[in-house]
Amino acid sequence: MQFSDANAAGKALQLEAELRGLGRLLVAYSGGVDSAYLAWIAHRVLGKDMLALIADSASLARTHLADALAFANEQGIPVEVIATSELDRPDYVRNDGQRCFQCKDELFDVMEKLRAERRFDTIAYGVNLDDQGDFRPGQQAARLHHVAAPLLAARLSKQDIRDLARNAGLRIWDKPASACLSSRIEYGRPVTREALDVVERGEDAIRALGFRQFPCGITATSFALRLRAKNLSEH
Repeated sequence: MQFSDANAAGKALQLEAELRGLGRLLVAYSGGVDSAYLAWIAHRVLGKDMLALIADSASLARTHLADALAFANEQGIPVEVIATSELDRPDYVRNDGQRCFQCKDELFDVMEKLRAERRFDTIAYGVNLDDQGDFRPGQQAARLHHVAAPLLAARLSKQDIRDLARNAGLRIWDKPASACLSSRIEYGRPVTREALDVVERGEDAIRALGFRQFPCGITATSFALRLRAKNLSEH
């Protein structure tokens, strides 16, 4: 790859070195910019010694799953869909400040079993330098499961990753951030399959109008959930 920015070139080389040191690698893949770039570069560096895993559950929008699988297919990245059961966890359904911890703990539990069965060496995920300034309980789960963070180890910021993806000609370089459906439900309101279905149908309707990002998603979908609850109570 060619870079006009020496700093970006150095980080890219550092990332490749980090990946080579991880052995046979499973990548937690969601289809977002960070995990998509990580899966792409890991496949470029490790070849058959990497596998991307995408977790499918009620909290993953069908459009996001389809696009993630399409990107992997376009780039020849080996990918498998695994089922996760975070909705079977009462602490997840309760939807407090540790919901994301429960989600990632479930994901890494499932990935760890597959890692042992398939004799992979390491699990990695796409946390980056900018994520360190946010409230992200999922990072605690990653640390507990000893999940590698090669983008972070290479000191890559979100903008660095977008720039590297664009330089590589990857169509996901400017993909908007796309949080899971559960993140659209305010803390304290239980996460249920019905609520997630309402959120997904609402966002599909907004997407059909041409919007790519939902900065007011929590407000809009929470309103839809309240309206639905009100209508049910009146019947």
